Amino acid sequence: MWAYRPSAPSGGAFGAYGFPTLPTLLDEAIARPVPSVGLPAPWYTVYGNHETLLLGTFDLDAPLRALAVGGRKSYTLEATASLALGGYASQTSVVAQTLDAWGLQLGLRPGVKAVPADPERALFSQQDFMREHFRTADRPGPVGHGFTEHNLRSGETWWKADFSPSVRVFGLDTCNQVAGPDGAVPQNQFDWLEKELVLATSENRLAIILSHHNSDTLENRAQRPGQDEKLIGAEEFVAMLTRYPVVVAWLNGHTHLNQILAHRAPSGGGFWEITTASCIDFPQQQQTVEVVDNRDGTLSLFTTVVDHAADPTPGSGGDYLALASRSRELASNDWAETPLMRRGSPLDRNTELLLPVPFDLSAISDAALEAQHLAARTRILAHEAALA
Repeated sequence: MWAYRPSAPSGGAFGAYGFPTLPTLLDEAIARPVPSVGLPAPWYTVYGNHETLLLGTFDLDAPLRALAVGGRKSYTLEATASLALGGYASQTSVVAQTLDAWGLQLGLRPGVKAVPADPERALFSQQDFMREHFRTADRPGPVGHGFTEHNLRSGETWWKADFSPSVRVFGLDTCNQVAGPDGAVPQNQFDWLEKELVLATSENRLAIILSHHNSDTLENRAQRPGQDEKLIGAEEFVAMLTRYPVVVAWLNGHTHLNQILAHRAPSGGGFWEITTASCIDFPQQQQTVEVVDNRDGTLSLFTTVVDHAADPTPGSGGDYLALASRSRELASNDWAETPLMRRGSPLDRNTELLLPVPFDLSAISDAALEAQHLAARTRILAHEAALA
């Protein structure tokens, strides 16, 4: 058994390791709508491998898209992987494609069963994913959540946005659309980002880079036949970022753990790479990053991990906070690894990270910063009042 079945965990690894029998858990999860309040502040998004690939690993080709809406469903990990790999084989062989289709239709594959076909299960494209981010309110917004009309027209999946008059953020798409959960930086994004960093330097803007993959997982150079665009790995990418002192931070995830790394520039200074744990694995935390001018020629980045609002231990209720609490309990008892490792060390969580200022920040007055904070706080209070 490769998935936890709350009503009957016995007969597989989850039951063997003592995961509880919770007969009503799934019923409680769908018994009532989840009152999602949304984020009270503007939020932005970048592509992750689970937005673009089956199981975060396999290309969403035509056979897999047909499978999504068709009358056959795989219910084991082995069958799902076989279907994905069968799709790859069918791309290069008409015979393999025919045998693959007949085997599926005739029910000859183990781990595959008949289900009602449903066109509403269609897998979304990258354009669909970006377009959905425009179905949102302008407050707290922003509309597009990083993506712009240019992204919809061009198909480009990377963007930039000004978080304040002094901070510019760049959202990258580091996913490899061919295969594999890890990523790389395509040459076109690399060139675009470097040109933008030149501009940010000339405009005295602090730069923060956002991506899904981190420097430990930026080495996936898988390519289709005939694909010739260079895919850039972590070493070359980090070296480029260190050439621009305005880069102060690179925020990312993917590895489901908290980790902070210092990337030093050869001439002094550098930037901080801040990797945050995921929402599904323990400790199910998020992280805030605050940029502070110390008025002494240095900057501080303050990082603080934040728990979700559910109680530490599950209660008996079936509301969304009780379900969230149960989720954290199950994550903390993960038998496949040591959950505490994903917290990172104390130096990967609540920290003050120092940097030399890349340009004179004295023109940014305390009054201007207070005005920005007041505007942000007013927006949050208005959003909370509208939900009350």
